[in-house]
This record gives sequence, structure tokens and C-alpha cells, in this order.
Amino acid sequence: MGAVNGPALTTASLTLTGHPFQRAGAWAVVVLAGRPTVDEVSAADLDQVAERIVEEVCAAATAAKGSAAYDWWKALFALYPNSKATHSKRPQDRVVLKAAVEELFVVDAEGGGVAVRSCTFCRGGASVVWAKSNLPLFDTNKALNTLPPGVPGWPVCRGCRIAVWALPYGSWVTAGSATVLTCERDAAEREFAEGNVRRARRVMQLGFDRVLGAGVRPELVALRALRAVRAELSGTTLWSFKNDNQEPWLRVTRTRRAVPCFLAVVEGNAPLRRAWRLLELWLTRRDKQGAVVSSGSAEAARLLFEAEDGRSVSFLYKLCQLLNDKGRPRYAQDEADLMGLALTYTKEILGMEPDLVPVATLLADWIEHGSGSPRGRWAEYYNVSQNGYRLGLLLNKAQNRLMLDGRDVPATANDWRPLIGQRSGHWEHRMLLTPTVSKILADRGVRLNERVSEDEERRVREAVESPILSYEDDEVNGPS
Repeated sequence: MGAVNGPALTTASLTLTGHPFQRAGAWAVVVLAGRPTVDEVSAADLDQVAERIVEEVCAAATAAKGSAAYDWWKALFALYPNSKATHSKRPQDRVVLKAAVEELFVVDAEGGGVAVRSCTFCRGGASVVWAKSNLPLFDTNKALNTLPPGVPGWPVCRGCRIAVWALPYGSWVTAGSATVLTCERDAAEREFAEGNVRRARRVMQLGFDRVLGAGVRPELVALRALRAVRAELSGTTLWSFKNDNQEPWLRVTRTRRAVPCFLAVVEGNAPLRRAWRLLELWLTRRDKQGAVVSSGSAEAARLLFEAEDGRSVSFLYKLCQLLNDKGRPRYAQDEADLMGLALTYTKEILGMEPDLVPVATLLADWIEHGSGSPRGRWAEYYNVSQNGYRLGLLLNKAQNRLMLDGRDVPATANDWRPLIGQRSGHWEHRMLLTPTVSKILADRGVRLNERVSEDEERRVREAVESPILSYEDDEVNGPS
């Protein structure tokens, strides 16, 4: 790879690029330097940040196993498994190791016949080329050289080299992975980085197990960052990755642009806040001792992110599961609030405002007045509720039964159409139909489940008054 003879190279000390990992590291450098924007980061600031990174990398690399500092080395190993600071044969003498790590951040040479190439990330001038051992998210040790013959490596300028190694500070790290955020709002990216820099300091001092919020999911952190900067229409992407010399992987999840607006509507409306808290409580999982093993707040936040590969669970799907859960306490106010949350999601996020009452009323009339027990007819409906063709057959059966009994049938063919088709949006209508039917039956006093204990009722009543998207579960949820 020869020197660049093209457009002028950038000369800024640090640049935000479109690469998610460089960008997250650059924001971490901005925060570590105490500057408001990337444009205000000077060469002197880069010197100070590089010095700090070197000291903390060496401290982690030479720490005793089981110590808090060693936990930070685990995070580094998950990102740079073949680097001099994480390799199994790394020197344990801190002075020797420091000299090797400092070489990563030497100033780019100028003049004297030194070839200056275009930086892989920012197009700045770069006299240093890096192989995969110094960069995250490359191949395993089974493919040590992924470059064509005669190519020395990837040119990386000093600012980007520092940013790449500041990545663990600006990302949500665990002992085996890291997650970074990209957003249409720079302020949200900085907010995400600020929280992670603070958390990184605590991990180095206390270790992952003792850091408050160490088990919180990055989706929750991202949503809180969006809320803190009062973003409106803004798409957000989370990039979660790992490379521990076994099987590197990358998982990408995104929110829809309307998510900040949806959250603002929920927080500004008391019934919708209660419904969100009911969802968080329902999603909370505990072990046999009663300790929380899965935070409801974090799981609820996760539902708003959609995986690039389609392997994510829909927020609406989980909410409808909650509405149809016959084992939970059921109250008219809760049902109305949860249905309001589901309809708000379909309106704000999916752009749909379905009128399901006519078909829901038809089914409720059939369940209440048809032959046999209401529970049996409910089960018959529920078994076909998510299949358009089978639902259409059941609607036809229910309509005929009601007409033969001399009852009014409010639903028309136009009301049926969005529920029995297979086009985009039809499954969402079918999802919402079930809780709508359930609510109509509850309003009529048709009970399909057993009453819960007074203690369980009191626990739920108290818990729903807590704030949504909280890091710490209240005393009802137990320690997170």
C-alpha cells in the first residue's frame, strides 16, 4: 500500500467518522479529555488520554487473576485478543509492557521520506500501519494475515489509534463483549459515552460483579441517553460484538425513528406509565431465593430494538402476551391502561390506528352467549387467533351462530379484512384483537381466570407507581 497521491488529507487531531467503533472511541476521548466537542480536542489532550490508556492497560495486563483490575483485562481481551497487552505471552514486567503499549500511540512521522498514507477511518495522514492484532472485530488467530501479499497493514492515524483503544471506555462492556451506539443525535452518543466512561472507572476499581448496574442491558442505557437529550425523531443503532479468538460475532439492533416520541408520550401520560410498569414487573425474572436475575426495565427496553437479522421479539407481541396472561391479576383499570399502551405503540411506531371493536364485539358475544362454557369458547378462539385463515373460519362460525340466535352482528366484511389477510400489518391487528376481546368480556363481568391473593394484589398496586426505565428496581423487585 503506497503513499496517497490524491485529495488533501485531513489534519484534525481527532475526527468523528461513520465507523461505529471508531466513533464510540472518539466520543470516549472527548469525554476523557473533558472537552464539549470533538473539534476542541487538541494534540495535548490526545497525549493525556493516550497516557491514561497506557497506564490503565498496563495495570490491567499485569494485575493478579481475580482482582478488580483483572476484570478490565478481560474486557480488553474480548476486543484485542492478539495485542501485546492481552496475549498469553505478554511480559509481566510493567515497565517492559509499558514501552510496548506506548508504541501503539506514537506520533505520526512527517518528512524524511516517510510514506504518509490515508487513514483507514478518517482519511487523515497516517505513517503507521496496523495489523489485525491491534484492531477489534477481525478474524480469529486461525487467520493471522488477512491482507493481500505485500500489503503492510491498515494505515491508522494517531487520533484514530487512540480512539480505537478508547473504545472500551465509550462502549457498554462486559467481561466478554462490547456494545456501542450510533444515533442521529450526537448529544445522545455523547451521553451514552459519558455514562460508560464513569462505569469503566468503577469496573477498574471494583470489578464487574460489584459495579452497580453491571447487569443492566445496553438497550436501557441507550434509551435513557435518548431521553436525557430529549431527542425527537431519531433512529438509534446498537452494535454488539466480541472477538475472543474463538468465533467472532457482531449483532446489530435498531430502533425506529419514532421511539423517542413514543417514550415521551408514555412518560407524559399517567395511565401509559402505569401500563409500562406493569410490563416491566411482568418481565422481571427471579431465582429461587427471590433475587432478580433479569431486570424488567432492561427487558422492556430491549423490546424496542429490532434485530437486523429478524431474530428479535416484538414489543407488541410481548405486550399482547401480558394482556392474555390468565395467571396475572386482572383489573379493569390495568386492562384499559395496557390496551392504551398497545394502541399508542401501533399509532406512534407502526403508524396504524385500527378499529377492532366491531370484530371484537362479535367474538365477545359468541364467547358469552354461544353453546358451552365461555372458557371453552375462549380457548377455541385463542387457538386460532394468530392464523388469518383459521380466524376467518371461526368468525364465520360465530357470525352464523349469533344470527341464528337472533342477535345483532356489528362486524362487516371491511372489519374482517385487516384480520384475516397475510399482508404486512395484519398480524399486528390479530395481536391487538385478542386483548380487545378480553377487555370487552371483562367489562361485561365474564371471568376467564381465578382471583389472585390480596398480597399479590397489594404488591402490584405499589410497584406500578415507580418510575419507568429505572436502573435500580424498587423494593418490590428486589436488588438488581
